[in-house]
Amino acid sequence: MIPIGEQIRNLRTGKGLPLRKVAAELDLDQSILSKIERGERKASKEQIIRIAQIFGVDEKELLINFLSDKILYDLINEEVAPEVLRVAEMKIAYLLKNKDGK
Repeated sequence: MIPIGEQIRNLRTGKGLPLRKVAAELDLDQSILSKIERGERKASKEQIIRIAQIFGVDEKELLINFLSDKILYDLINEEVAPEVLRVAEMKIAYLLKNKDGK
């Protein structure tokens, strides 16, 4: 339940890797990776997938955390956030169910 940036930092420091080395693997400036780790900048989906590869962790787990953070920051100050999430879940189920019927 930690933010994706903190999870990335934990992966990096857990392996004892310097910021510059991981940033180079991602083809990023180390200041950008630092901002991602601090939650001051958002990573892209492609970067998250690459991070999973670099650290040999479950891509799905990282993507779930990444996408849930995106939703969280869009809805955090919305009073109707819980209802929005319920409706979105129903819409996803509907679209997935009807996707095969097209």
